[in-house]
Amino acid sequence: MCFYAVAHYKTHFVCVRCRVSFKRHWSGEREQHCPNCGRPMACAGHDFAAPRRRDVRGWSVVEVVLRAGLRYEGLSGCGCSKEPEYRPRTRAQVRARRAVAAREGAPLAEVLARPEPGVPVPPRPR
Repeated sequence: MCFYAVAHYKTHFVCVRCRVSFKRHWSGEREQHCPNCGRPMACAGHDFAAPRRRDVRGWSVVEVVLRAGLRYEGLSGCGCSKEPEYRPRTRAQVRARRAVAAREGAPLAEVLARPEPGVPVPPRPR
């Protein structure tokens, strides 16, 4: 049975500028706005763990990951596979992956999703 098919779970929305995150029900047609600054918030996925508000370095890593187009999802769309996807947590990990992306000419989003920056991730079976 599919995990996400049983109930509708809230998604994390993030305002990197204010360093806040909220869990809200997501409807694809409506944009979520930050209650502090009024700017549109980014969808961070179901399994986002926000850094503390004063952790500026942690939020800079979150900003890089979200700008690359990645989300923090641990479950597949239907919820059948429960393997968490890798996302960098420190600026050193982001720097290493940016260097690999520049050296290989690979898209940054692809390299940020790798647990080991120099080793390509094999495709997941669907």
